[in-house]
Amino acid sequence: MRAVFLDKGTFSDGIDLPAPAGITDYVTYHDTPKDNHVILERCRDTDIIITNKVQIDAEVIGQLPNLKLIQLTATGMNNVDQDACDRHHVTLYNVAGYAVKSVPEHTFMLMLNAMRAGIHYHQKVADGTWRDNGNFCLLDIPLIDLEDKTLGIIGVGTIGKRVTEIARAFGMTVLWAEHQGRAPRSADYTAFDDVLAQSDVLSLHCPLTEQTQHLINKDTLAKMTKQPLLVNVARGGIVDSQALATAIHNEQIIGYASDVFEQEPITADDPLLSLSEHPRVIFSPHNAWGSKSAQQTLWQILTKQVSDFIEHCHQP
Repeated sequence: MRAVFLDKGTFSDGIDLPAPAGITDYVTYHDTPKDNHVILERCRDTDIIITNKVQIDAEVIGQLPNLKLIQLTATGMNNVDQDACDRHHVTLYNVAGYAVKSVPEHTFMLMLNAMRAGIHYHQKVADGTWRDNGNFCLLDIPLIDLEDKTLGIIGVGTIGKRVTEIARAFGMTVLWAEHQGRAPRSADYTAFDDVLAQSDVLSLHCPLTEQTQHLINKDTLAKMTKQPLLVNVARGGIVDSQALATAIHNEQIIGYASDVFEQEPITADDPLLSLSEHPRVIFSPHNAWGSKSAQQTLWQILTKQVSDFIEHCHQP
């Protein structure tokens, strides 16, 4: 079968990405522009499209009669028209479970940096501020310990549960938020608004859906009475960027640590960039998922899925 990988450049250099077994014609591109004409030209006569974030809409799917499988190199599937796949009998696979170490560890990297003003203090060492100050230490921004703090988790899947384990090792109390507007399903969960009110840190791990679009907005931010740190390693669209920036400027919350943004790469006019000098704000470029081992695990899962699909297609 013929396969095209449209955005191999989303993986790190040096990661081994062999073609899955059963692929006889394999073409890779470093990246592919958001242009249906280009996408169609590159995918003409292909059986399998492999992609991370390239938008595959109904127009593209409808003009590729040989297409049998779209294999995503990610968990989220928002970039593919799933209804069009169903209409044209195209199988759609994602990859899950590959970042269960990488994302939780990145979550705490962001959290600790914000709570202890890590970037701020690095800069004060590098730019000579500490030397000019003359004291043996510099403590112009308070350092905040995680122990004895309450962590609210919104989105309790595999990653949220691993974050729970790490948080408890730090001595934190963990609250699992129930879906907004619903009664807690069990004693393990706490009402959504109560989690907002009781948390010193809120960590987002939920998918982006119609229900979670701008879940963190002016109204929900107003319910965060303990002025928490907000950590977002989920999806940028879960947070209303303008409302978040306003909340930081007004000291409704103490900081924001995020790996994800409403537009990626982040646009020059994103309100969040107005926070870039804040001592408790830290950004990373949507790479929480991408430790070396996580990328290798992802590709191992993907190649098995694709190979199994090809084998199934060849069965009489």
